Amino acid sequence: MAFSAADLQRKHNLEGAPDPFPSLVESPQPKARTQSVQELDTESQSAFPSLASAAPAAVAAPKTAWAAARKQTPVFADTFTIGRIDLSNTGKDGKHATLGEVMKQVIAKYKVKLEGSANQKTGQTTFHIKADTQKELEKAKKSLQALLSPQVTLIINAPVSTIATIIGPKGATLKQIRDQTGVRVDIPPRNTVVPNGNGHTGQDDEEEEMTVPVTLSGPQPLALEAQALLNQIISSKTSKTTQRVRDIPAHILPFVVARKSVFQAAAGPDSVELSLNAPGREITVAGDREAVVRVIDSIKSTIEHYTNNLTSLKISIPKRQHRLLTGKAVDEIVTKAQCVVIVAKADESSDEVTIWGQSNDLPNGLSAVMAQANSQHIHEFPLPGPIAVSKQMLTYMTHIGYPRTLINGHPGVAVYAPEPSVVEKASILNIDIIGNKADVDSVVRKVSELMGKLLGATQEIQVDWLLHRFITGKHAKKLKQLHDAHNVLAIFPLEAAEQSTVLLVYDPFSANASPSPDEKTKHLEDVAKEILKLAKDAADVKSQTISVEKRWHEAVLGKGRTTLNAIIGEDKTLSIKVGAEAADPSGEDVIAIRGASTDVDRVVKEILTIVESAKNDEIVNSYSTEFDIEREYVGRIVGAQGAGVNKLRDQLGVKVDVSDEVDEKEKDGGKKKKAAHQKSKVKITGRKENVEEAKKRILAQIERLADETSEVLKIPSQYHSSLIGQSGKYAIRLEEKYGVKITFPRQSAENGEGKTREALKADEVLVKGGKKGVAGAKSELLEAVEFEKESNNILKFTVPNRAVARILGRGGASINEIKDETDAQIDVDKASDDSSLTNISVRGTKKAVAAAKAAIMAIADQVTEETSATVVIESKFHRTLIGAGGQGLKELVKNCGGPEDPKLQAGLIRFPRPGDAAIDEVRLRGEPKLVAKLKAELEKLAAAMRDRVVVAIDIPAAQHRALIGRGGQHLNDLQNRTGVQVQFPGSRSYGQVGEAENAADLKDVDAANIVKVSGSRAACEKALAELKDSVKPAAVEGPSSTVTVPVKFHHVISQQGGFFRSLRAYGVQVDHSALPQKSAVPLQPTPAEGNGSARIDEPEEEPPFKWEVTANYQDAEQGDSTWTLKAKDQAGLDRAQKQLKEAIEHAERMSHVGFLTLPDRSTFPRIVGSKGANVARLRNETGADITVSRENSTIVIIGSEKDILAAKDAILRMTSAPGGRPRRTHED
Repeated sequence: MAFSAADLQRKHNLEGAPDPFPSLVESPQPKARTQSVQELDTESQSAFPSLASAAPAAVAAPKTAWAAARKQTPVFADTFTIGRIDLSNTGKDGKHATLGEVMKQVIAKYKVKLEGSANQKTGQTTFHIKADTQKELEKAKKSLQALLSPQVTLIINAPVSTIATIIGPKGATLKQIRDQTGVRVDIPPRNTVVPNGNGHTGQDDEEEEMTVPVTLSGPQPLALEAQALLNQIISSKTSKTTQRVRDIPAHILPFVVARKSVFQAAAGPDSVELSLNAPGREITVAGDREAVVRVIDSIKSTIEHYTNNLTSLKISIPKRQHRLLTGKAVDEIVTKAQCVVIVAKADESSDEVTIWGQSNDLPNGLSAVMAQANSQHIHEFPLPGPIAVSKQMLTYMTHIGYPRTLINGHPGVAVYAPEPSVVEKASILNIDIIGNKADVDSVVRKVSELMGKLLGATQEIQVDWLLHRFITGKHAKKLKQLHDAHNVLAIFPLEAAEQSTVLLVYDPFSANASPSPDEKTKHLEDVAKEILKLAKDAADVKSQTISVEKRWHEAVLGKGRTTLNAIIGEDKTLSIKVGAEAADPSGEDVIAIRGASTDVDRVVKEILTIVESAKNDEIVNSYSTEFDIEREYVGRIVGAQGAGVNKLRDQLGVKVDVSDEVDEKEKDGGKKKKAAHQKSKVKITGRKENVEEAKKRILAQIERLADETSEVLKIPSQYHSSLIGQSGKYAIRLEEKYGVKITFPRQSAENGEGKTREALKADEVLVKGGKKGVAGAKSELLEAVEFEKESNNILKFTVPNRAVARILGRGGASINEIKDETDAQIDVDKASDDSSLTNISVRGTKKAVAAAKAAIMAIADQVTEETSATVVIESKFHRTLIGAGGQGLKELVKNCGGPEDPKLQAGLIRFPRPGDAAIDEVRLRGEPKLVAKLKAELEKLAAAMRDRVVVAIDIPAAQHRALIGRGGQHLNDLQNRTGVQVQFPGSRSYGQVGEAENAADLKDVDAANIVKVSGSRAACEKALAELKDSVKPAAVEGPSSTVTVPVKFHHVISQQGGFFRSLRAYGVQVDHSALPQKSAVPLQPTPAEGNGSARIDEPEEEPPFKWEVTANYQDAEQGDSTWTLKAKDQAGLDRAQKQLKEAIEHAERMSHVGFLTLPDRSTFPRIVGSKGANVARLRNETGADITVSRENSTIVIIGSEKDILAAKDAILRMTSAPGGRPRRTHED
């Protein structure tokens, strides 16, 4: 029985292993089978090769295509099998093609030899294909597979991090896969990616990176090939991974943590990183994928082991001792006893403790737990008062960080305040103090002392929490003033808590805090009134609930509550509860707003607007349109990494999808094959008007692209840098102006073409864009080239090597000056060793080039024939020859008839530099006559310096300044007269002069007195004689005496330095063994409690003055200071002693200090008088010391009680206006 290809397709399932060479010999009627096959294709044997048996009985075989093929054997061959042939994608007009017709199409199109055979048992069809080239063979093979294989759709969940690699630069990788396999690859837009799209469940330990479903559509074998290529890319990018082990039981977690080294060893040589999230009972492992898997398996097996082998023991331990069984103590117990201790939560009343471990370890674990629980002394300090007062005290202590203060002051002691969860439920609040008993007792005393001060010192007031930010922000200065005036601290709760209770505390740590309960209450009430008044004036708070269906709540909240944050504003304090948060009895279709009235009204309006817009969006965003564009424009429309469509999305709020569309009728449709895949479909979704605008923009862009042209301009490479400009600014300006792309060649390759995407030569510039823009850019570029040709004239010439140094100048000064003056660019090439000339290139305008060349040649002409010479001079003499700032060399060149211009002098004499081999050789270069003179003069100077000696002389350091003179005048005169150099101690060259030859004679002399003289011996002797005559004999020390003076009298005696100035008039100097550290003016006493009201809200008639008297020296420093009086003669010393004795007696009489405070400073000029005349007169008349403040309106009077009263009365009389007019007062 014979079967056609269609019969084989319908009969067999065609599943199973492929058989590349199926045998058909088992058929009982081979001839009939051959005849049947030939009847299926009567047109040509070459179009449908025989499917008959391979038996030699087929005599007609030589007439087949294979027989003809033996004349010229193709070079390339391949054999492949298709499991199930699907002809549904072939043919036309709804009629499927036969297998023979398909093979005929492939043979005709790709010029290959093709043979096929089928296996009835396996349902496989094997094809053997031959071609002249490998390329044609691959094309024919893929075409046949595409035509005969079923169309399938595969989905690969690719991690988001690999999408960029799959797409490749500008879609290159994705395009390569599509071209290689002919499979359609669809990647959804980024904004449609759903988190956890990789299908991971909550129990999966993989890092939950978002994945993107990549869809492959095409013939089965080609789709599988594309799938393998994509999997290869994904695996190469995901060699690193992160996995987590979550929900580790609390009693097993410490055991797992203790085995960290075991897990790291499981990773082997690969690198992994383990991190612990203790609160979440989670371990994260990151690193090489294989190593991470090994470590995760090790952790899971460890958890499983402990889960199956641990048992527990429960005991009761007082709750206060639980603190000793947490934190590091758990790790210590695990290490010591291989057991874990779990205590009850802090807010639970249970005192149960559970010990986990293996059965044989539990006794040791119990012992370790009991030892740890009793390792330190614990004191539970109950906060006094009702629970409300206890909470207030705890809030204050927490606010000021008092527990931390106690810990810092008592190392080794731990102080624990109750947990917030405990505070809400407890009826008694305890502070746990743990440590050594002696230290704990000390801390307990401090806490008890603070609690005593806080009793009756707290008060709570209710201020709407929405106003807290306003009060603490705008009135922060006012709150500080209240604290300074009343010692009351206002503690506002955190804004997130939305609590309206404000705690007021009479600060016990304030320096002037009163222990009186009445005072505390009074100050608390005063501050409470002030804060409540601020709250009342701050804002009018109101609440409003609006009805909004639950389905619109997401629009109001926005992604990540961004829209809600925008509604509230940055500096606004508002409470907005959405849905269930509002806890409204009517249900969840509400939004509750609370805040300042104006803000609430604004928010309600904005929310309603957003809801209305969301309702409209639901209607208008359903609009979409589709249209086709040429595929060649897709890349430009989409943009690099989707930049083009993302821009449309951001600007117009539309979604743009671009997909390849293939006309089914054109698939493999003979001559129309070229048209396949040439069109791409664009779908835009969003508001109708926005969609139409986006379509308009895309079509306009395509129109511009269709108008695009390119032109290559021939521009010499020497002008490219000028046309590009610094950082490309000129080229960018042209691109933006004309809407074109300008490409310059990069560094040339070996073949002379630039290394750019376009094959450009070194002198080519590509301009691409619209025709009009290209023409404009071309015109402007060519104009710029002409300008550059005019301004970039290049002139090359040579100069003698000897003139190069002069042309360049020191540090390039000369050449830079020529550049600045001529605006030309000058390049000086380095001369070769065998050449006497140096090449110079000058670039610029014709005028600039000519001017620069003239200036350079002028310098070169000045340099005549040069000679060089060398003078050997010891390096120790170099500094002296050079002189300060090179002045010595300048004078030397000038004296030898050389040039005076420093530029021309440069290079004549060169001293060796540090690192030179010949450190004693001085090189001369220049005109022969000048070089000869310089050499002779240098040798003469060197000979003189070799005869130089250094002699020292003892001159008291106190006389050095006089010998040097103002500006060194005396010293310079001496050196000029004698021809020596004199170095005084401390000068920079003192140590460089060298050791004096008579240093041994002066070894016992103070080094500060030794002066060095250097020069010829005769000159040194002459200078020493003059210096000796100039030295004055030491002055005879005058008489001196010491007087003991109390330190507290110092300021009164010194009279701000006037006393010492008067002693210097007698020739007496004073030294002190000690000086006072406190101010000369005593501090004004603070007013006594109850001496008047300082409240600004209780006006009182202002007194004309304020008078306060206190004892002098009561807070003064104690002790004595020794005053040493040094005089020129005995008479001056006697007068100074007498004056000091009277001053001490006067200071003893200054027993009182009066503080006279006037309402303002308007009368101070009258009191002081011209240059202090009135104050001086009052001092003489009353005997009191009077100090008028420059900072406030207080006058300080010091003296006996009688004297200060007299001075006060005199001052008050002066403040009265002349003629009996009343004193002017200041009214608020």
